[in-house]
Amino acid sequence: MPDGQVHSARPENSFDTVLIANRGEIALRILRACKDLGLKTVMVCSQADRQASYGALADTFLCIGPAGAGKSYLNKDAILLAARLTGAGAVHPGYGFLSENAAFSKAVEDAGMVFIGPTAQSIATMGDKIAAKSAMIAAGVPCVPGPDCELPDDHASVEAIALQIGYPVIVKAAGGGGGRGMRVVLEASALQEAVAITREEARQAFGSPALYMEKFLQHPRHIEIQVLCDVHGNAVWLGHRDCSMQRRHQKVVEEAPAPGIAPDIIGPVAEACVRACLQIGYRGVGTFEFLYEDGAFYFIEMNTRLQVEHPVTEMTSGIDIVQAQIKAAQGMPLEVGQSSIAVDGHAFECRINAEDPTTFLASAGMITALKLPSGPGIRVDTHVHAGYKVSPYYDSLIGKLIVHAPSRPEAIAAMRAALAETEIEGISTNLPLLRLLFDDESFASGGTDIHYLEKWLKQRSAS
Repeated sequence: MPDGQVHSARPENSFDTVLIANRGEIALRILRACKDLGLKTVMVCSQADRQASYGALADTFLCIGPAGAGKSYLNKDAILLAARLTGAGAVHPGYGFLSENAAFSKAVEDAGMVFIGPTAQSIATMGDKIAAKSAMIAAGVPCVPGPDCELPDDHASVEAIALQIGYPVIVKAAGGGGGRGMRVVLEASALQEAVAITREEARQAFGSPALYMEKFLQHPRHIEIQVLCDVHGNAVWLGHRDCSMQRRHQKVVEEAPAPGIAPDIIGPVAEACVRACLQIGYRGVGTFEFLYEDGAFYFIEMNTRLQVEHPVTEMTSGIDIVQAQIKAAQGMPLEVGQSSIAVDGHAFECRINAEDPTTFLASAGMITALKLPSGPGIRVDTHVHAGYKVSPYYDSLIGKLIVHAPSRPEAIAAMRAALAETEIEGISTNLPLLRLLFDDESFASGGTDIHYLEKWLKQRSAS
């Protein structure tokens, strides 16, 4: 494929209607991308979201079940029935809910529709952390020290593995994700209990008790590499992000590019990620997540879906990732080659959550007033408005504030100004916390590790 050439080939998997199997800001984001591509949209909703104003923007807005996600947004049969009834040719799962469910991906394809995401086989391979690690080792992607196999049942063998790795270690659920199903073990005396608790948590949360063990890195950063692949053997990476600002393994602020990492260090790692995608026949967008410590990268998992933080990569790469994802699902070849992709400036994203900024308890209720920032380099991805009722049934994310500027210091200044302009009344949000973070000198200097925010919060609560 000639670098930079724009292809006009007819899609192999032609469809003109997309069912959006999600809600909130990501459903609206996907809807806009579909409209820009000239595609019709079907948006499904639960009873709790029937009055959501964004539903009116879809060509069809259909209620598929009660408020509880298990009977609506996670109800595979209801979504497939809605797709058949409305004549949708493709299903876009967004993020969360069924986005990384291999059985759902297969069910969509078996029903004669296109799943806008990777194949069921790719999702299953990368969703099983042990299988994913084996695939990454085979592709030359650097991994966290530890065997790429399931922990045995007998404790003596588990102890031997821990001793071989060296304490501290971390025990993880093979089918885990989202910060759940993991325990840090600092010494041998705590190992047996940690394994037992994590195994039972894995059984209940992920349907499998399978565990694996790795070295626990004590001061790492969380670095991500975004990839985009078509079905014609082409794959590229779109730069990198730093997502180290986390609380309880949940990201709060993301930025692109990751500060302080030289191109000659991250370049070979990103190229290995591209090779891995080609080896497993990956399709669409995905994200390789790494821990980065002392100049070395260690693979932890791959997200086989669109991510919450994709806007910072869009702002710095100039590529509409959601449109690219849809085109890949249509069978279109990539429109860009690696040499034509460049990182321009710096971008930050703040996740705006409906939660108390001190206790972090979710805050449902009516938004009585809303003021959002505007101006060059400012983007707000949200579905809420004055008069919108935040539901207690779903994730607390109500919007994302993104800024882009020529340099990191300028982007920090822009985000400070944008946060100062943002006002949300009627519910509690984490805006006060975000404003304090962007005034923090250590964060402003760049390179803080994944434990920084929790330590910072602990220090503030003690003072």
